[in-house]
Amino acid sequence: MAQAAPLKIGYVPEHFSTPLHFAKTYFGLDAGLIPFPSGTGHMILAIRAGEIDVGIGLTEGWIAGLGKEDAPGDGGYRLVGTYVQSPLCWAISTGKSRPEITSVESLQGSKIGVSRIGSGSYVMGYVLADQHGWLSPSNPEPFSDTVVLNNFKNLRDAVNSGEADFFMWEHFTSKKYYDSGEIRRVGDIYTPWSSWKIVASTELAGGAEGKNLDGRVVDLFEKLDKGIAHFRENQELAVKFIATNLDYSEEDAREWLKTVEFVDTTEGVDPKVVRDCVSVLQKAGVLKEGKGRQAEAMIVSRGA
Repeated sequence: MAQAAPLKIGYVPEHFSTPLHFAKTYFGLDAGLIPFPSGTGHMILAIRAGEIDVGIGLTEGWIAGLGKEDAPGDGGYRLVGTYVQSPLCWAISTGKSRPEITSVESLQGSKIGVSRIGSGSYVMGYVLADQHGWLSPSNPEPFSDTVVLNNFKNLRDAVNSGEADFFMWEHFTSKKYYDSGEIRRVGDIYTPWSSWKIVASTELAGGAEGKNLDGRVVDLFEKLDKGIAHFRENQELAVKFIATNLDYSEEDAREWLKTVEFVDTTEGVDPKVVRDCVSVLQKAGVLKEGKGRQAEAMIVSRGA
């Protein structure tokens, strides 16, 4: 019998990816690591197209992708693991010379820049609007336009050119550009759920019913757990890796380490987290109650 091919794992090339790199470097994870700087929305397209087998990305992006009523076929993937336990801090940014944007409140009815429809940056726009009371049945679209810009650089350029008024991206990834004066911080918002999940293609998750996880995914969990433990035990090594390979300063890397909490065991997903996320996304208008794939159908585990 032919040996199974190494996994193709999609990831966002930010500081959060450090334990994944440690799993490959120090613990023999047999996988190709494929960066997706444009984020979770792009990985959803890639896993559905068969370009990657597994993705590590933002909770709200994966759940929104699976829960939409127009999700194609079997959805293309299932939630199989948890990566980061702590919430994500999304920084809210505008251009360096946009004096009319004075606060988060001034963003109501403005143009939001997002990486892709269904991405975390898109979903969190609705969460922001819901928290500020801008959403209602009579006003389901709280922004005047949603501008799809694909990647972080395009988002930064757009708020300076006026193509978009604001966008949201992870705080420490944005901070470098506040420090340089390229963009300006308006505020921030935290995800009301644990921030990073692991998904596998429907095929590797055991089919649409999710009966058995592929052994390569199980091996990923074991190696990634070791990578996370190594990350915790070797903080200076983590700082050096982040500063050398992921375009952050050592100071910012150390500050980030104080805020992030990785899980002890990556295998498995808490159904309550998914239900709570679905509930917020329904309230925010991203998902529709009674439509699309329900929370329990998004999750698989070994022997489920």
